[in-house]
Amino acid sequence: MLRSPAFRSFRMAAWLGWQIESNWTDPFLFAIYSIIKPLAAAGILVVMYRVVTQQAFDTPMFAYLYLGNAFYQYVSAVTTGVSWAVIDDREHYRTLKYIYVAPLNIPLYLFGRGVARFLTTSFAVLIIILFGVGFLKMPLALSTIQWPLLIVSLVLGTLMLGLVGLILAGITLLTARHSYYIGDAVAGALFLFTGAIFPLEVLPAYLRPIGYALPITYWLELMRRALVGRVAQAFPTFSALSDGQLLALLALMTLALGIISLVVFRWCERLARERGLIDYTSNY
Repeated sequence: MLRSPAFRSFRMAAWLGWQIESNWTDPFLFAIYSIIKPLAAAGILVVMYRVVTQQAFDTPMFAYLYLGNAFYQYVSAVTTGVSWAVIDDREHYRTLKYIYVAPLNIPLYLFGRGVARFLTTSFAVLIIILFGVGFLKMPLALSTIQWPLLIVSLVLGTLMLGLVGLILAGITLLTARHSYYIGDAVAGALFLFTGAIFPLEVLPAYLRPIGYALPITYWLELMRRALVGRVAQAFPTFSALSDGQLLALLALMTLALGIISLVVFRWCERLARERGLIDYTSNY
């Protein structure tokens, strides 16, 4: 298996993605950037929460909001990491046409390109959580973490986000280069509907079904429960569901998303070949 073409496609793409993501500066400056950026983003949310609640950082709501915001960074990072590889290879390095004639599994190659974003985001999420525990007294202890649930949920959630990125990569094959990342645009559009910073009950009744239809919603709930179980279960959205039921729902939705993503990507890929867009450059 380790020598199979599929695994080789993923491994080499992961190495390539890391080289591209980390070679723009020296390691020390890259480390500082990786620390300051997530803390600055979390700091904006903390200041807003402080003004509204008069520093009520010891409430369950703060842990709910803080962890949801921290883990939501994966949504933008992974989907962008997978989908932006098309633009990077097609219009920056202009190597996408050579990749297509090489003996590579293209979907696994794109997943591999997203690994670097996943790794740097994991570091950022860890920094945010440690800051919340150390300075904001967020109720989280190593002894209470459900490690099996955390690991399984993180792996399944990352796969789910990669599949969303694959759909966006297929769409990117058919579109011109624009100034924004399509992954960031999708993540921003879904932010309010996934329960990232407040329970879905806050939304109007006619908007809640959107949140229930998104696998990201269930993934964020599982990540919260794995870290601060009793705090997360105190909120009404999924209080009637057990951890196992939530995990089963996420797995089924990820499986369905996997089928949809492969169908959509192959369809977009076929259209891109027919229209000569594999080596298309828009240059703006």
